[in-house]
Amino acid sequence: MLKIGVAALLALSVATPSLAAGCMKGAAVGGVGGHFVGKGHAVAGAAVGCAVGHHRAKVAAKKQAQAARTQHAH
Repeated sequence: MLKIGVAALLALSVATPSLAAGCMKGAAVGGVGGHFVGKGHAVAGAAVGCAVGHHRAKVAAKKQAQAARTQHAH
């Protein structure tokens, strides 16, 4: 099951690199965390970690773009 989840995440990152921003790091952290929670939770942890990592990367990119616009305006 873990191999299927990892393969799906890798396919996602290859197919759409812009959508995978933060996903791989989040999936790795979530997968490890899920593994320590209990048997079978590594895949769920990886999926949630991917979503959280992607969200955090998107927020960081938005803040960075805002800072660049503010800096260019002055």
